[in-house]
Amino acid sequence: MEQTSSGDARHRRRTGNDIKAGLRDLRIQLALLNHQVGGRLALKDVDLDCLDVLSRSGPLTPSTLARRAGLHPATLTGILDRLERSGWIVRDRAATDRRSVTIRLLPDRGVEVFRLYQPMLGAMDAVLAGYTEDELELIAGFVQRSVEAGRTAVSSFDQDS
Repeated sequence: MEQTSSGDARHRRRTGNDIKAGLRDLRIQLALLNHQVGGRLALKDVDLDCLDVLSRSGPLTPSTLARRAGLHPATLTGILDRLERSGWIVRDRAATDRRSVTIRLLPDRGVEVFRLYQPMLGAMDAVLAGYTEDELELIAGFVQRSVEAGRTAVSSFDQDS
């Protein structure tokens, strides 16, 4: 009986390590894809990150965008200048307070980005089609808890500084 338990524990540990290695491999593949997409669009990886945050969140203030993209506000200024010059975003100033700015993604440009990510999105649709609804819910929960684990790890760095 004891032998089975230790064998189960080893198998569980090995499977857990395989999952973590797979996530690392996925991160590398996504980074390579982002780099290729960015190259086609003449955008840096960090530019794509900001565009992604804006596309999912809608218009944001620069400070909110910096926080969500994990950037220093001074760094974000240069990124926004570059994105505005190349026609990806606009800075909308509030009529009542000209210092108040909201960053907005220009919608026509999103089609360019979507087209370049379409092969990955289609491949992911094919992968997901092989799972039942219950399995998809399990996977979605795992991904969400993994995102939260990442946030916890990032915040631990913030607390150390």
